[in-house]
Amino acid sequence: MSTPLPAAPHPLMRLLELPGVAEGVDAAREACTRLRWHEAMRRRADECAVESRVQGAHASAALEGAEWPVDWVREAMAGVRPWSEDPDPVEPVVRGAVRATEEAAHLESLTASAPSQVLARLHLAAVRGVVADVDAGRPRHAGEPVRELTELGDPPPAEAVAPRLTGLTQVLTAPPEVPAVLVAAVAHAEVAVVRPFVRGNGLVARALERAVVRSRGLDPLGVAVVEAGHRPGGGVEYHGALAAYAGGTPEGVALWLRHAAESLEGAVRAGERVADAVRSGRVPQAG
Repeated sequence: MSTPLPAAPHPLMRLLELPGVAEGVDAAREACTRLRWHEAMRRRADECAVESRVQGAHASAALEGAEWPVDWVREAMAGVRPWSEDPDPVEPVVRGAVRATEEAAHLESLTASAPSQVLARLHLAAVRGVVADVDAGRPRHAGEPVRELTELGDPPPAEAVAPRLTGLTQVLTAPPEVPAVLVAAVAHAEVAVVRPFVRGNGLVARALERAVVRSRGLDPLGVAVVEAGHRPGGGVEYHGALAAYAGGTPEGVALWLRHAAESLEGAVRAGERVADAVRSGRVPQAG
């Protein structure tokens, strides 16, 4: 009886061979482990997770150029600040960031099992009230322009979206031995670069990363402020790293992966600040 051949490693595992990527993945994983042992996680992890979503929505909106005071975001997320009936151009972006970040917290069981449903739900949350209901949750069609993330160059044509989303599904359903840092980073970059939707791609990409980081056990309590990790310098490094990934070269992909790992370390530091504030009673209570 012949001995079965060992299964071939998942394609994502080859990314660990790129310069600096394995080291970055290990450092990000160690940082997330440290966050789980923070003293506030013993009894106040839920409060920390709520405030992490506040800070995350605020950072995600800011990366879209939509600056709102964080206290307003907190009140909007708590439902004590109503949305305007006739909003200025900034408010719908903040509203989308709030809703997408909140939705990410409810997708833990679906990220690896129903990735298409996850993308649709995040997009519905990000663009509700901004695009027609019939257009929410579906990929763009030929002739529909995308005017987001122009720093990354032109998006792929509409006919390339379906194959890239198939590839994204394979990323999100990668087996457990593939490091969560890699899965989250590649999933984020694919949504941002492919821009499968007419609007809301950046918000969806960052919310998807948050969902993956939690669902794969890297940050199971959802306290790391994933979105804030990409914001230092106003997002210049973030957009530059995404543009490098979009180029498709090994060097560009490695640059993005190193950025994503370093950003996750920054997300943990932001989560630790949240935990410190919750423990000391410095987080304002909305309402």
